[in-house]
Amino acid sequence: MMSNQFVTAINCMDGRVQEPVIQWMKEKYNATYVDMITEAGPNKTLLYGSGEDRKRIMDKVDISYHNHGSKVLAIVGHHDCAGYSLEDSTKKDKIKTNVQTFRNLDYEMEIIGLFVNADFEVEVVID
Repeated sequence: MMSNQFVTAINCMDGRVQEPVIQWMKEKYNATYVDMITEAGPNKTLLYGSGEDRKRIMDKVDISYHNHGSKVLAIVGHHDCAGYSLEDSTKKDKIKTNVQTFRNLDYEMEIIGLFVNADFEVEVVID
């Protein structure tokens, strides 16, 4: 398996979902580090936030991609999110929409969608 020193996740700030995502990405991609870009309800911010808020997230993705050489970007949502309260199935659809948006940008990265369920297990929504 190819080793990726850095991978990247746009994840919720909710501390309950940090470690499951970090562990999953390290194992899945044989990564040493996970650049974690956090936001309260990041899928909501990416879809409906101000241009300034979206730019702040994109600037961090740029740093991870250009400066750390990250080859993987995960866009993450989770069950029971206080920052973006939706049914799980709707949240997964929003994750898919954000993944498609990032795939249309100029990143040579694998861009995936992850969902952390009620048992704090990571599910692949779109790969």
